[in-house]
Amino acid sequence: MTEATYKDHLGRPIVAVTGMGIITSLGQGLKDNWAALTSGTSGIHGITRFPTDGLSTRIAGTVDFIDIPVPNAVERSYAFARETTIEALCDAGISGDFNGPLFLAAPPIEPEWSARFDLADRSPPSDHPGDAYERFLAAMRQRTDPAFHEAALFGAISERLADRFGTRGLPVTLSTACASGATAIQLGIEAIRQGRTDRALAVATDGSLSAEALIRFSLLSALSTQNDPPTKASKPFSKDRDGFVIAEGAATLVLESLEAAVARGAKVLGIMKGAGEKADSFHRTRSSPDGGPAIATIHAALADAGIDESGIGYINAHGTSTPENDKMEYGSMLAVFGERMASIPLSSNKSMIGHTLTAAGAVEAVFSLQTMLTGTLPPTINYNNPDPSIVLDVVPNRKREQQVCAVLSNSFGFGGQNASLVMALEPA
Repeated sequence: MTEATYKDHLGRPIVAVTGMGIITSLGQGLKDNWAALTSGTSGIHGITRFPTDGLSTRIAGTVDFIDIPVPNAVERSYAFARETTIEALCDAGISGDFNGPLFLAAPPIEPEWSARFDLADRSPPSDHPGDAYERFLAAMRQRTDPAFHEAALFGAISERLADRFGTRGLPVTLSTACASGATAIQLGIEAIRQGRTDRALAVATDGSLSAEALIRFSLLSALSTQNDPPTKASKPFSKDRDGFVIAEGAATLVLESLEAAVARGAKVLGIMKGAGEKADSFHRTRSSPDGGPAIATIHAALADAGIDESGIGYINAHGTSTPENDKMEYGSMLAVFGERMASIPLSSNKSMIGHTLTAAGAVEAVFSLQTMLTGTLPPTINYNNPDPSIVLDVVPNRKREQQVCAVLSNSFGFGGQNASLVMALEPA
C-alpha cells in the first residue's frame, strides 16, 4: 500500500476504530447490548437506588448490576469506564500499557447529599454563617474522608483510568453536556490527525444519577413523567412525547491511525471520517429554536468527512424525546438533507436505553458502528403515535435488515454544546 492509502481527502492520517466496549441499562458488553437493542428491549425501570415518593419522575435507566463498593457517582462512573475499557482493549487486541493519550468525558460530579449532610454533622458549631468554609476544613482535618475529597475532584476518574491502563501524558477530562462522548472521540481523532500519536482512548461514562440530579432535571421540566409502564416513557419523535428518561452507561473506543492498525494486523471495525462541532449561545439549557447551530454542526461534520449529504445512509439521532429538542433536531436535519430526509432511516437508541447524558455520544457511536458492521438498523420503539409535524423514517418499533456504509450520529446538548460524527466502514 502507498502512503496515500492511509491519508484522507485533506492529507491527514485516516482514523480507524479497532476496539469497542459498552455498558448501558440493557446490560454489560457489546454482544448483550446489541442483542437487546435490536430486539426492541427497553432498559428503563423503576428507581430503587433511593426513595422516589413524592417525585414526579420515578423511572430511569440505571445500571444496577455492577458491584460498586462505595456507591457514589465517582465510583459508579469509574467502574463503568473501567469495564468498557477492558472490553475495548480486549476487542482491539491490545495488552499491557496502552501508550497513547486518554480523553475522558465525565459528568460534572458533586458529593451527594448524604455525604454533605454527614460532613455538616461533623463540623464544629458556629454562630457565624460565614464560617462555613472554615468549619468544613476543620471537619476534614479532624477526620479525613478520601471518598468525599475524590468526589470533588473533576479529574479523579481519568487519573485512575490512566494509572490502570498505562495511558501516556496528562489524561484529559472534559464535559460538554450531552455532546461530551462525541467530543472525547473528536479529541482523539484530532490527536491522531495531527501526528501527535498513533492511538488514543476515547472514553465516556456517566454514573451520576442521584435524587439531586433527578430533581434538578425535573425542575427544568426536561424529564418524562409517564412512569407507568416505565418501558413506554421514552418515545422520540412521537406526538405524545413529554421528556427524556435519565440513564447511566459508558462506552470506550480504541482509535488508531489506519496505517498503525494495519501494521500491527488489527481488526478494523470502522473509520471515523468526520467530526463537527458548533456552539449555541441562545440559552443556558435550551437549543436555538431555528436550529442554526445544529445545522452548522452537521455541515461541518460532512465537510470534515469529505462527503456530501447523499453519502449518508443512516442517522443515529440525538432523539431525546423532549418536545422541543426533537422538533429542533428534525428541522435541522430537514435543512441539511431536504426532501430526502423523509426516506433516510433514522433511529433513537434513547427510546430503549434512555439518555446516558455525558456518555451518550460515545454510546451512540458504538451503536452506529455496529449498525454498519451487522447490516441491522435498530428500531425506535414506542413509536405508536407519530407527530404529523415530524415526517421521518424512524425504523418504527422493529429492527430492519439494511446495509449502510456511512452513518451520521448527532449529539445536541444542554448549553449549546453540539457535535456530530460521520462514520463509515471503508476509508474511501
